[in-house]
Amino acid sequence: MKAMGKLTIGLATAALLIVGCATDGVKSAQKEVVKPSISEESLGLRKTTLYTESNTVADKTAYGTAQASTSTRIKRAFQDAPPMIPHDTNGMLPIKTGDNSCVGCHMPAVAPAMGATPIPVSHFTDFRPRAKIVNGMAVDTVNNYKNETKIVKSDHLQNARFNCSQCHAPQSQGALVVENTFEPVFTSKDGANRSAWDESKYTKSLNTVGAASFVTEDDLANKNSKAGTLGGAKH
Repeated sequence: MKAMGKLTIGLATAALLIVGCATDGVKSAQKEVVKPSISEESLGLRKTTLYTESNTVADKTAYGTAQASTSTRIKRAFQDAPPMIPHDTNGMLPIKTGDNSCVGCHMPAVAPAMGATPIPVSHFTDFRPRAKIVNGMAVDTVNNYKNETKIVKSDHLQNARFNCSQCHAPQSQGALVVENTFEPVFTSKDGANRSAWDESKYTKSLNTVGAASFVTEDDLANKNSKAGTLGGAKH
C-alpha cells in the first residue's frame, strides 16, 4: 500500500509540473509581441513615407538633346514598332497642319542624305474604306463577302499618318525603377533597325480589288451566298 501511495503521489507531482510548464509557456507566448519586419515604405516602388509629399521628389525626366542627324538611332522594341525619336524635339512639336518639321528630313527622297530613317511605304498608302454618299447616307462601295480592301498607294504622306507624334515619341533617359528584361524576337532581317513595311509583302495579299485581285473563280461563283465558299477559296 505504501508503494502504491508513493506512486500515486509521484504521478500527481509530475502532472502538476507538466501543467505548470505548459501554463508558463502560454503566458510567455501571450506576453510576446510580434514586431513588424517589413516597413510600409518597402512594400512598393516608392521608398518615402506614404503620408506626406513634402520629401517625395520624382526622378527627373531627361530627353535626348542631340541635334537631328547627329543622334544615335534607338533600336526598335519589337518588330515594326514605331521608332523612338533619338534627337531633341525642341521647336518641332506640336505638329500642325502647315508645320511639320519631321518631313524635312524623313521623306524617302532626302532621308539618306540627312542620315534619317525614311518614312515607310505604309505611310504613303491609304487603307481607309471606300464609301459614297447615297441620299445623304454613307454607303460602302466594297463587297464585304469577298473581304475587299481598297488600297491606294500615292506619293504623298497620308493625312492619317501626318501627326508623327501620335506614334513616335522622344526616349527618356531617366533611371528605370524596375529593370526591363523584355527581349524582342524580330521576324525580319535587321528588324531592330528598319521596318518590314519597306517591302510589299503586307499589302499585296490584301488587295482584292482590280487586276491584282486575289478573288478566285469559285468566289465569284458563290457571290450570292451569304456564307461564301468554304472549299473553293484560294486566298
